[in-house]
Parts: sequence; structure tokens; C-alpha cells
Amino acid sequence: MAQFVFDEKVAAQLEQVYHGADLLRRRRLVRAALGAKPGERILDVGCGPGFYLAELVEEVGPEGSLVGLDQSPQMLALAARRCEGHSNIAVRQADANSLRVENASFDAAISVQVLEFVPDVNAVLAELHRVLRVGGRLVLWDVDWTTVSWYSAEPGRMERVLRAWDTHLTHPALPQTLAPRLRNAGFDQILVEGHVFASTKLTPDTYIGALFPLIHQHVAKREEIGQDEANAWAAEQEERERIGEFFFACIQFCFSARRA
Repeated sequence: MAQFVFDEKVAAQLEQVYHGADLLRRRRLVRAALGAKPGERILDVGCGPGFYLAELVEEVGPEGSLVGLDQSPQMLALAARRCEGHSNIAVRQADANSLRVENASFDAAISVQVLEFVPDVNAVLAELHRVLRVGGRLVLWDVDWTTVSWYSAEPGRMERVLRAWDTHLTHPALPQTLAPRLRNAGFDQILVEGHVFASTKLTPDTYIGALFPLIHQHVAKREEIGQDEANAWAAEQEERERIGEFFFACIQFCFSARRA
């Protein structure tokens, strides 16, 4: 198993992840960076279960519109259900490398924790540049997994688990190269903000608590870890939570830019 397969099971798990307090905070930060205005047409690339679509529709109002694209039919089914009743929201299946929308047809676009999964990031940025109007706004959010600080009494095992977890995506440290990629794609006014997501609790409302079952499942299937070591790792973290010694932190990055 190299990367996540966004099948029905993973889609349902991720939908639950997005209900947590840390993910609510992240959506507020993304929406603030985007600054959606009434009447705008906005694209969400990798819309997942449609949380951003359902929230942004209130900001663009009845005169605005939203399009959500995702390559997973299971995710799109969740998004369609979440956005039901809003005639100004459309969800479509599309690959990020081929957005299948008209040139210069959007005022703004977002893509949240999607590009780190995409092999050809530059091709996706070129597509985003194509579909935005001149001066159109882009907001990208990705995690630099090399910034993770996660306490364990078995640091060697934690290091192995984190390296195994890195295999769930293509670019574990994408934010480190995203600014020059954006410039090369024709964007300017590039700004970046780093946001720390830290927790001393392994509870579902935290970013790491919500992801914890997915991490456990993923690394258990990796040959370099296996089920027994994954179980021992997970049990230790659950014990850290129980005795008040749990600690996790990572930095997630919000990039904003304009189409030149």
C-alpha cells in the first residue's frame, strides 16, 4: 500500500476527521485567507466530502457559485449529499492534472491538503493558473511532515513509524518548494503563513487524534513496520494519553497568491 486509496471506508473516516475542532480551525483559516466575496465563482480542487463548499456558499451568496472537483466518487457522493439543496454548487469528478473547466472562469480557487498527494505538482499549478481570471486568488494548504514533533519513549520506533507514514503521500515536505513553484507557474503576490497544530491530547477533536486510526492502519500494512509493531506503537501512544504524557505538534502551511 503506497498511498491512500480514497474508497468508501477511507472517505467515511475522513468525513469524521473533518468534524474535529482542529479541522474547524483550519477551515476558518483557509476561508479567511481566501476572503470570498458575494457573487464570486470559486473552485475547490480536491473538495473531499464538501465541507468548504457548504461553508463558502454562505459567503458567495445566491449570486455566487461554487464548483467542487475530486477524483474519488465516494468523496463526491458525500459532498453532493452535504451540499444538497444549493443549486449554485456543482460537484464533478476530475483529476487535478486536468480540471475540465473553462479558461479564466473562476475568481478564486482553493486546494487543501491535496497537492502533497499529486505526483506532478507543477502541472496542477499550471491548470490552476489556466482556470483563474487575471488577478484571481489562489489558496493552497499543505503539511510539512518533516516538522512533526511527537513524543515517544521509543524514539527509534517512532522514527520508523513516521517514515512509514510518509509513504501515504507523494511529497512529505511540499511546502518547502511551493513558493518557487507558484512563481514559475505565473502567480505573484505569494504569501505564506505557518500554523502550528499542537496537542497534549489524543482525542478525536484534535488533528492528530482524528488521524491516529488512519496512521495506525496505514503503517500496520507496511512491511517495515507490520501489525505487531504498529499495535505496540499505538498502545504506547494511548498510554501516553492516559497518564497525561502525550505530545504532538506539526506545522501546516497556508499559501496565498494571485494569477499574474
